[in-house]
Amino acid sequence: MRGMQLSDWKREGRMFSFEGHRIFYRDEGAGDVLLCLHGFPTSSWDWSRIWPQLIQRFRVVAPDLLGYGFSDKPSRHVYSVLEQATLTERLMESLGITHAHVLSHDFGVSVVQELLARQLEREQAGRPGLVLRSSCFLNGGLFPEVYQPRLIQRLLASPVGSVIARLFNQRSFERSFSAIFGEKTRPSKQELNEFWEVISHNAGSRVSHRLISFMADRVRHRERWTGALQRTRVPLRMVNGSVDPVSGAHMAKRYRELIPNPDIVSLEGIGHYPMVEAPQAVLEALFSFSARSAQE
Repeated sequence: MRGMQLSDWKREGRMFSFEGHRIFYRDEGAGDVLLCLHGFPTSSWDWSRIWPQLIQRFRVVAPDLLGYGFSDKPSRHVYSVLEQATLTERLMESLGITHAHVLSHDFGVSVVQELLARQLEREQAGRPGLVLRSSCFLNGGLFPEVYQPRLIQRLLASPVGSVIARLFNQRSFERSFSAIFGEKTRPSKQELNEFWEVISHNAGSRVSHRLISFMADRVRHRERWTGALQRTRVPLRMVNGSVDPVSGAHMAKRYRELIPNPDIVSLEGIGHYPMVEAPQAVLEALFSFSARSAQE
């Protein structure tokens, strides 16, 4: 299942201004809103394989978060999950959207955890704001105590991270990126070229050591974000590629231990990018979940 060409994806996108930065996003389809939040180090392009089916069912909004994809990538910026959550709220507000389902992946799951925590606070205070109707998590580091970052991520987060970012190239990217896919679902050379084109757009690979700050944010806000998952009344589902070495079956196991009435769909033989590796399975899991959530 292939979506559109990368050049079409970029051309049909729009720009939103956030704190003086240009944020790229896609907004297409009609009906209930589905917000799609990508992960590190990629972009909204990750959703392209399932995009045609998504927009038949939803109005889909998918931003490139600050520092990613075709959005601005300020080189001296201090990036944070909290700011990305605020960016997401502002984008939705600018589009007149008050309610949305959400599909998230990788570091995008942390943005959703913060959005859920804010939603709980607003509910308690009686304040208006973005209301998440359901949340479907793909592979991501929901719980830092069992998250297993790759060597390149640990190096980027280390004191020599800026040096590593300057040395990071397409060859090293392809090697580390392919390793987190399932054995039978690894990306083709064309797909790797497309992923790298978006990552390296506007010298994006040079800020990767700054973007990786989300790993420290997860530890810093662990109690707040885990508590949000445990206390929220928003329906939750995890769709997990089991052989992902970063956040696969071990993350699903921890989710089952910590989250009341856990709803988990395990995809055997699938790695870190289920929407790329098993697009039909992700669509089926999302559609059945969102339909049920809409009735609750």
